Amino acid sequence: MDEHRWTVVVLAALTVLAGCSLPFDTGDEIGHQGGYSATDELDVTTDDGLNATERESVVHRTMARVESIRGLAFEQDVSVRVISRAEYREQRNQFGFSPTNPSGWNEQVWEALFIVNESTNATEAVSEVYRGSVLGYYSEGEIVIVSDSETPRVDPFTLVHELTHALQDQQLTLASNTNTQDARLAANGLIEGDANAVEYEYESRCSGSWSCLPRPEQTPNLSDHNPGVYTTISMPYAEGPGFVEALSERGGWEAVNDAYETFPQSTEQIIHPTKYPDDDPESVQIEDRSADGWQQFDATPRGETIGEASIYAMFRTNGVVDRSTDGPENYSHPISTGWAGDRLVPYNNTDGQNGYVWKTKWDSERDAEQFARGYERLLERNDARNVDGTYVIPESNPYADAFRVTHDGRTVTIVNAPAADELDRIHRS
Repeated sequence: MDEHRWTVVVLAALTVLAGCSLPFDTGDEIGHQGGYSATDELDVTTDDGLNATERESVVHRTMARVESIRGLAFEQDVSVRVISRAEYREQRNQFGFSPTNPSGWNEQVWEALFIVNESTNATEAVSEVYRGSVLGYYSEGEIVIVSDSETPRVDPFTLVHELTHALQDQQLTLASNTNTQDARLAANGLIEGDANAVEYEYESRCSGSWSCLPRPEQTPNLSDHNPGVYTTISMPYAEGPGFVEALSERGGWEAVNDAYETFPQSTEQIIHPTKYPDDDPESVQIEDRSADGWQQFDATPRGETIGEASIYAMFRTNGVVDRSTDGPENYSHPISTGWAGDRLVPYNNTDGQNGYVWKTKWDSERDAEQFARGYERLLERNDARNVDGTYVIPESNPYADAFRVTHDGRTVTIVNAPAADELDRIHRS
């Protein structure tokens, strides 16, 4: 999510009610809802919030406009309710990419990316990014507004965004049936890219023939957010619109609709749309070679797919990719481009220690070499010492551990352990 977009994912300004349900007329043609058309002008006052009549007219006209842009019709009403920031913060307390797996498993995934260190709770770091910035969301037929004001005001652009999600849910699908971090980010690249594309078109028409409500100022709180987590989960919002644009160039909105039947399988396909739909990730398997009390976590699935976007976020967060020259919405970089597949399997032992094996495959030996050299620079930036081919980060660093990096043709394998003499116990070379 680029900062000016995802931090305002919000239907930000309806009069605060416990909940409401708008009247709905299924007989309207596309571009007309509840007696309003996409081109109608409204007589509403936004400075003091919206009363019930004004709210109804704004939402219905916006539904008509989403239909007009997207070429699909709403089939049913969308419920709207408002909650406080405190209530929303409580809801997000358990958020994470892999909530069904043990917390130690999830910690190893984020630690492997040098994004969340051993002293920080990964689930908490992800949740905090959401808690301080999200102003609204769509879920299971309902738009929820997170209110920070006694007189909330409508953000017309994000109202368009959230209503697009409702339309996707009714006419297409929001269920991608993915089970890895990379595949979930890829599916969201389509979903959020679609909603952002509609929002951009709406904004364009507001500069032309449509009369639009002013956008209220928003000041999301990102003071305590983890920049690596932010960069990782921003990808669908930053790269998704370009992916949707590429699909549209192939066959208009119909090509975008068709993608919901075959969701993109990797963030590589979102970042490089020419790889969709034919260039699926390569399967990567890791043979369990653990011994002496080390074992894989009892988790489903056993391993995680990190993917190109998260690898890019790892290098960017740790300064291997120069932020000053790399744009905020460009996840394509030679150090991570060429990704073909990966698998990361976390391990633990009877003493409560953790480690992992991360095997990556690349399109060419040159791509694998660039990744390996970049990863070694990352280790060096974290004060690692190279001792007989094993990198050791000292105890003074929050990522203190031992690492073995093996480059073999198109494959780079990383083994992590608390100490150098534990590496072979996790994964014999």
